[in-house]
Amino acid sequence: MDAIGMIELNSIARGIETADHMVKAANVELIMAKPVCPGKYVILISGDVGSVESSVKVGEEIGAQYVVDKLLIPRVHHQLIGAINQATEINDVNAVGVLEYFSIATAIVGADAAAKTAQVELIEVRLGIGIGGKAFVTLSGDISAVHAAVEAGAKVGKDNGFLVNKAVIPSPSKEVFAKLL
Repeated sequence: MDAIGMIELNSIARGIETADHMVKAANVELIMAKPVCPGKYVILISGDVGSVESSVKVGEEIGAQYVVDKLLIPRVHHQLIGAINQATEINDVNAVGVLEYFSIATAIVGADAAAKTAQVELIEVRLGIGIGGKAFVTLSGDISAVHAAVEAGAKVGKDNGFLVNKAVIPSPSKEVFAKLL
């Protein structure tokens, strides 16, 4: 997988239709296609850059006026899809970083930037489900790496106005860390 692409729509019916067209348009893997709060629909795909670009273009055409956001990240960080799918395994932690956003697309871009900036492990990228349409990223590593990653991810949200908040927690309690996994 070289790239990921996403289309976010404000119509669930058009979202399902758009997902079908996107998957049929190019050789891509459908990572996520589901409703998110508040009544939106998110489609996330992966594949080689050209296929993802073609699929996202079709998604924009089919989604038309219902498209509220989109993204394409070439050379995506290898941890991102696992964190979105909540399929990461982390055993040792020195510090935890949290990035909270108003936008699903910004959370994905912020998580990618954070992981590319410092030697951290993405724990989870939660995308608008059950949290009022917000999204958040949790990550771990040594304290200096977590600080650097959180700052890089926060910059993405500050630049477009979608950062809600951020936190770095040195030496989190075992109980709190266990709830993040």
